[in-house]
Amino acid sequence: MNHTEPDRTERELTEALAALAGGVRAAPDAYRTARGEWLRRERRRRLVLTVLITVVFALATLIGLWVLNEAPSHPGVIFSGLPSAQVSTR
Repeated sequence: MNHTEPDRTERELTEALAALAGGVRAAPDAYRTARGEWLRRERRRRLVLTVLITVVFALATLIGLWVLNEAPSHPGVIFSGLPSAQVSTR
């Protein structure tokens, strides 16, 4: 393998890609259209994320309130029969 073969391959690839790129013609408003689509997708992603965060927060709040509501209102076994603590003020 000599050093001219990789140079030749690189040159041929460069020429082929240049010919291919030379045949591509972009629409006059292609950038504006692509940017508009990207901005719409970005707005939609942010809206979906905001709604998801709101739903998760509301669900966590409702579950927390439900758990607090289900707690027994009478003192449990832990507090039965314990003498009250006397704090000396001297």
